[in-house]
Amino acid sequence: MTTLLMETLNTGDVIEVRTTADHDDVMTVLVLLATDDFVILDPCDDTTPFVAQRDELVEYRKFDAG
Repeated sequence: MTTLLMETLNTGDVIEVRTTADHDDVMTVLVLLATDDFVILDPCDDTTPFVAQRDELVEYRKFDAG
Protein backbone atom coordinates (compact mmCIF):
# COMPACT_ATOMS: atom_id res chain seq x y z
CA MET A 1 0.00 0.00 0.00
CA THR A 2 1.28 3.42 -0.88
CA THR A 3 0.57 6.29 1.50
CA LEU A 4 -0.87 9.23 -0.41
CA LEU A 5 -2.14 12.08 1.72
CA MET A 6 -4.59 14.58 0.25
CA GLU A 7 -4.64 12.69 -3.06
CA THR A 8 -7.65 13.20 -5.33
CA LEU A 9 -10.38 10.66 -4.59
CA ASN A 10 -12.27 8.98 -7.40
CA THR A 11 -15.17 6.54 -7.55
CA GLY A 12 -13.80 3.02 -7.07
CA ASP A 13 -10.80 3.99 -4.95
CA VAL A 14 -9.99 1.96 -1.84
CA ILE A 15 -8.81 4.07 1.09
CA GLU A 16 -7.94 3.66 4.74
CA VAL A 17 -9.36 6.32 7.07
CA ARG A 18 -8.93 7.04 10.75
CA THR A 19 -11.97 6.25 12.87
CA THR A 20 -11.01 7.74 16.21
CA ALA A 21 -9.64 11.03 17.42
CA ASP A 22 -6.51 9.38 18.86
CA HIS A 23 -5.70 7.92 15.42
CA ASP A 24 -5.30 4.34 16.65
CA ASP A 25 -8.19 2.75 14.74
CA VAL A 26 -8.46 2.66 10.97
CA MET A 27 -11.13 1.44 8.57
CA THR A 28 -10.72 0.37 4.95
CA VAL A 29 -13.51 1.67 2.72
CA LEU A 30 -14.52 1.67 -0.94
CA VAL A 31 -15.39 5.04 -2.50
CA LEU A 32 -18.81 4.45 -4.09
CA LEU A 33 -19.25 8.02 -5.34
CA ALA A 34 -16.99 11.06 -5.22
CA THR A 35 -18.02 14.64 -5.92
CA ASP A 36 -16.23 17.93 -5.31
CA ASP A 37 -17.84 18.25 -1.86
CA PHE A 38 -18.89 14.77 -0.67
CA VAL A 39 -17.95 11.10 -0.86
CA ILE A 40 -20.07 8.02 -0.24
CA LEU A 41 -17.97 5.37 1.49
CA ASP A 42 -18.71 1.65 1.88
CA PRO A 43 -16.84 -0.19 4.64
CA CYS A 44 -17.73 -3.52 2.93
CA ASP A 45 -18.60 -5.12 6.27
CA ASP A 46 -22.38 -5.50 5.83
CA THR A 47 -23.02 -2.07 7.37
CA THR A 48 -24.69 0.80 5.56
CA PRO A 49 -22.48 3.01 3.38
CA PHE A 50 -22.08 6.52 4.77
CA VAL A 51 -21.59 10.02 3.42
CA ALA A 52 -18.68 12.21 4.43
CA GLN A 53 -17.70 15.71 3.45
CA ARG A 54 -14.35 15.82 1.69
CA ASP A 55 -13.21 18.36 4.30
CA GLU A 56 -13.72 15.69 7.00
CA LEU A 57 -11.21 13.38 5.32
CA VAL A 58 -8.17 15.33 6.40
CA GLU A 59 -5.86 12.31 6.39
CA TYR A 60 -6.28 8.99 4.61
CA ARG A 61 -4.20 6.40 2.81
CA LYS A 62 -5.15 5.45 -0.72
CA PHE A 63 -4.42 1.94 -1.98
CA ASP A 64 -2.35 1.95 -5.15
CA ALA A 65 -2.14 -1.49 -6.76
CA GLY A 66 0.43 -0.28 -9.31
